[in-house]
Amino acid sequence: MMKAVHFGAGNIGRGFVGLLLHQGGYEVVFSDVAAPLVDAINAVSEYTVHEVGEGGEDTVVTGFRALNSAVDAQAVADEIATADVVTTAVGPTILKFVAPLIVAGIGLREPSLPPLQVMACENAINATDLLRDEMITAAEGAWEAVSAHAVFANTAVDRIVPAQPEGSGVDVTVEPFFEWAIERPPFGDTPPHIPGAHFVDDLAPYIERKLFTVNTGHATTAYFGAQAGIETIAAALEHPEIAARVSAALEETSALLTAKHGLDEGDLAVYRATILSRFANAALPDTVWRVGRQPLRKLSRHERFVGPAAEAAERGLPVAGLVAAIGAALAFDDAEDPQSVDLQRMLREQDAASFTASVTGLEAEHPLFARIAGAVADRQDDIGG
Repeated sequence: MMKAVHFGAGNIGRGFVGLLLHQGGYEVVFSDVAAPLVDAINAVSEYTVHEVGEGGEDTVVTGFRALNSAVDAQAVADEIATADVVTTAVGPTILKFVAPLIVAGIGLREPSLPPLQVMACENAINATDLLRDEMITAAEGAWEAVSAHAVFANTAVDRIVPAQPEGSGVDVTVEPFFEWAIERPPFGDTPPHIPGAHFVDDLAPYIERKLFTVNTGHATTAYFGAQAGIETIAAALEHPEIAARVSAALEETSALLTAKHGLDEGDLAVYRATILSRFANAALPDTVWRVGRQPLRKLSRHERFVGPAAEAAERGLPVAGLVAAIGAALAFDDAEDPQSVDLQRMLREQDAASFTASVTGLEAEHPLFARIAGAVADRQDDIGG
């Protein structure tokens, strides 16, 4: 039987990546550092992924086990030594801790085995490249020997996994929609067997379509919802004026995707409608506070707002909807979120130009700079800063 080692046994790991690997016929070995989670997984022989919303169904997952990499790194390396696939869903900042384990496992592989297929399934652009860079560091000069026994493919992943119901154990509640796009070329003639994924020659359009529609749209809904005093994402989209503002921002990112990647306008309109219907799924109790958290990161240069707006402005495309969304982000005021607290403090302490430069990373002469600085000044007027 084929075997996959998956780092990160959390909700995405069990409810998305692990599920699709199971459906592809792999035995799944989860690796995690949370002892209670590892024990809970090993205490059951199956778990259920519950899809909630229109068209949702339940899927029972079997053929898995879990290891605690914090206390038994050797066991993880031993599993990788005979695995076909390694995947991650741990967060980009944690990849540096995963890399040495993968390097150790590759070092134990029999030379006759096919190369290990490595894919980082993170909410970041080219996360597998980042993982490979961390593995190069961990290999300490032995990279040539390691790299001969592995292939690396970037992926783009998309599935909303909300906060889980109390008492659900290792079962996972997810939305019905998912997308897992994987680079095809690195695998040559032997891609991994994952029927739920689709393999593409060029991943960049898929990554940016997801980032500039799902991530931009989700955060836009959160910030306008918070501004209106609404608690959940689904409830925010019930308000026509908020739905219209989110649509306006996403029409602008779609125009950029068409100009940059040649994506079809009609296909993008269908994709936007699908995304908005996902956000409006009342069975996913996602709050504007969870989705809106870390506004400083989300306002940074290559993130979901300034990234597409800057490229659109450089091409002379409309950006009014995105600038309005940035204005709503500037108003995000949540005492429980450290970045929100920092954001509001910086708005009080810095002038509009200094704030815009430090938070967005834009140069003063960039065609988007003055538009954002104007939104900053408007927010500062509102708070008397």
